Amino acid sequence: MTYLAFHLVFILPPILLLAWLQRQPLAGMGGVRAWLGLPLIALVATIYTTPWDNYLVWRDVWNYGAGRVMGTIGYVPVEEYLFFILQPLLTGLWFYWVFPLTTEPAQQEVSPWLRASGFVFWIVLSIAGAFMLQSDKTVYMGLILAWAGPILALQWAVGAKQLWARKDAWLIGTLIPTVYLWIADRIAIGQGIWSISEIYSTGFKPFGLPIEEATFFLVTNLLVVQGLLLFLLVGNMRSLLPLISFPALNNGQPELPKALAQVEPGNDTV
Repeated sequence: MTYLAFHLVFILPPILLLAWLQRQPLAGMGGVRAWLGLPLIALVATIYTTPWDNYLVWRDVWNYGAGRVMGTIGYVPVEEYLFFILQPLLTGLWFYWVFPLTTEPAQQEVSPWLRASGFVFWIVLSIAGAFMLQSDKTVYMGLILAWAGPILALQWAVGAKQLWARKDAWLIGTLIPTVYLWIADRIAIGQGIWSISEIYSTGFKPFGLPIEEATFFLVTNLLVVQGLLLFLLVGNMRSLLPLISFPALNNGQPELPKALAQVEPGNDTV
């Protein structure tokens, strides 16, 4: 099986099915944000992943089988760039389908320590990833954590309230496509479409899938789903306050700069 055939068999059909099944209004909300969310997250994913993935192939952390790809741009197969777009679309469409089915909770304040805990958790994993780069066997895992962790930490710093309130949505939105992509990835590796270096990975392979690959699809789907959820729900400049004054360090009450104090909730929603 070629890399293009992999897309035609495992990635494009569920995308088309989910696109056909989408409810209206889109994501249960409609509006410009819902329509912009998917192409925007795919664009961001492509920009952020391209240099990282080129480094992985250059470093021989992973590679593709002979005769399995149409060509490369830089070090990365053309089909891999296509995957940068297709995976966010697949996961995003699933999340859009699930989101209206989950319960919208009553408005409530989130503990500042919850925000801090989510932020610190991902920062600690990012730092751990950086340390893992010092050992060949943990290079791949380290690159994954050091690359994804800071963005996941930022998402919790900005949107802990929304993420915690809609945790059922992002948990279901993340887990189902992740398990599906684990299965597809395991088949692709078995078919020799791509391979993971034994030198730069731990060798731990539950059900034949390298733990690094399982981690990769989990964190990338988290990035997509949490990013979409925050894009849909974070509707005003006040939501950015945690970046300016961390609530946990100010008795739970972030200080509001004068320039933002005049921005009323909902003024920039679409």
